[in-house]
Amino acid sequence: MNQLLDGVQVHSHLLSDYVRKILTSRVYDVAVETPLQGARQLSERLGNQVLLKREDLQPVFSFKIRGAYNKLAQLSAEELARGVVTASAGNHAQGLALAARKLGIKATIVMPRTTPEIKVEGVRSRGGKVVLHGDSFPEALAYSLKLVEEKGYVYIHPYDDPDTIAGQGTVAMEILRQHQGKLDAIFVPVGGGGLIAGIAAYVKYLRPEIKVIGVEPDDSN
Repeated sequence: MNQLLDGVQVHSHLLSDYVRKILTSRVYDVAVETPLQGARQLSERLGNQVLLKREDLQPVFSFKIRGAYNKLAQLSAEELARGVVTASAGNHAQGLALAARKLGIKATIVMPRTTPEIKVEGVRSRGGKVVLHGDSFPEALAYSLKLVEEKGYVYIHPYDDPDTIAGQGTVAMEILRQHQGKLDAIFVPVGGGGLIAGIAAYVKYLRPEIKVIGVEPDDSN
């Protein structure tokens, strides 16, 4: 029984730490509070009220800018001066590039050679230095970690980092503020898991009755 109580206390403490991080996140230096809009046709088809969180209205058309900027905002002056690096062929790459430009630091984005040109240009247009390496994400990731060792860059993980997760969690903060009535569930797209981790931490601490449901493609594993 004591072990169970200890586990509950640890869980509650962890959630409260994340809630504090979310509430103090600095995402709004670059991100915007996106609207929560009703989806009329989808609601009619499903026979329920469906709301959409319009993260496509962010400067990089994705929530990823939140976590990337919040992570950079937590770095020391010495770390910022070293520059940052990541491996990504998607939204994290563009989010980090824009966040770094906002803070006036150098960002190197390692992308597989197979990355579509439109995504490469998306990073470059936001101030990121693109390095094309390898034919797959694991190869690009390995090279980015090599640059950390050789150049002293700070690696910015796209999802597995408390500050990144806290930045993504500001989505939940906005949802609960924008819709204070009854909510049955929040459906969250899952890739790496940073978004759903941040949303679940915030929602389950403040409104534990709301279900948080992850959604991913059938062949994602």
